[in-house]
Parts: sequence; C-alpha cells; structure tokens
Amino acid sequence: MEFIPPEIERYCLAHTAEESDLLRKINRDTHAEVLMPRMVSGHLQGRFLAMVSHMVRPHRILEIGTYTGYSALCLVEGLVHEGKIVTIDINEELETRVRSYFSQSPFHNKIDYRIGNAAHIIPTLNEIFDLVFIDADKENYALYYDLIVDKVRPGGVIIADNVLWSGKVLQEKADKDTRAIQQFNQKVHADSRVENFLLPLRDGLMIIRKLTSNI
Repeated sequence: MEFIPPEIERYCLAHTAEESDLLRKINRDTHAEVLMPRMVSGHLQGRFLAMVSHMVRPHRILEIGTYTGYSALCLVEGLVHEGKIVTIDINEELETRVRSYFSQSPFHNKIDYRIGNAAHIIPTLNEIFDLVFIDADKENYALYYDLIVDKVRPGGVIIADNVLWSGKVLQEKADKDTRAIQQFNQKVHADSRVENFLLPLRDGLMIIRKLTSNI
C-alpha cells in the first residue's frame, strides 16, 4: 500500500491535524493485538475521512466494514447535531473491543453498530444517506454499491477504500479479489448517475458523488 516515499508521508503526517487520544489508542492497539492491522484507516486517511464528513455535514452515514472502529469515529465527527452513523461488520469476535472504543467517544450516542452480513442488513435500512464508506470484503464491492446507490441522496458521497489494492489493479492475470476491485472501479466509472475521482491516498480511495440529475 506504500505508493509514496516514506519521507513524503512523514511530511504529510507532520502537516496534518492530530488524531485524538482515543484514535491513537485504537491505532496502537490494532497493530499490537488484532490480525491484519493494515486494515485500520490510520492517521492520514482518518483525517481525510473526517474532513470529508465535516464538508458534507451529513445527517446519516453508512459504513460497510467497521473493523476496529477507527474510521467510524473519524466519519462521525462531521455529523450534524441530530445525525447518526450506521456501521456494519460481520466479525463478531471484535464486537466487545469495538463497543468499548465507541463507549469512550463523545459521539457514542450517534453510533448504531450492527454485527451481521451487510448484504442482508442494507436492504432493511429505510433511510437516505448523505455519506457512505465501503471498506469490507472486496468480492462484494459491486454488490454493496448496487445496494446503496439508490439510498444515497442526490449530491451525496460514497467513498470506497482499497481501490488500488496494493497496485494489483494493474495486473492482467489477477486473483479473485483483484478482479473484483477492477470490475468495481470500471462499474463506477461507467455509471452515468455519478461522477468519480480515484484518489491515490494510501491504498486508493474512490470518491463518488451522486449527481442531482442524469443530464
């Protein structure tokens, strides 16, 4: 996932707003105690997610893939006063840890954390979302997109993580997950309902804005 020189990344971090003590703890704990710690958003990407949320000022956020809760706690920062985030993860083994982190946040009452299969839960959500973050199993990215795009308000934003997949998207002979990401990227790029920008931040973020019309 390292696409820029380490010294440039350190410079970027040095000139980016600090993460909170709780976020720093989650980041540290995840790397020390949880499998596949590279899945955590981390300082730079986390501040980007928080910035986008502050700009969108969402009433409703949907996150697909909670992991250890870092990204949810970044996204929740920009919610309006009465706002809410629904965050879904299938890994029940992390539930106690994540609920503990959420309980320590001043935004704990804005977080609706659900354990289960996102493909089953999303159709039951009778809400319109202003901001969606997809960071779950890569094989189902296209499915999640299809399930949520009509639940996003015109002008709303969808962000999908890992869309460069450590550079594997350039491979012609690709594994299953890489093919899924390649197909997702092409699907979004060809969708006339949205405009998109692939940002080479960390492992790649696809920024998608739902258009207000199909003109």
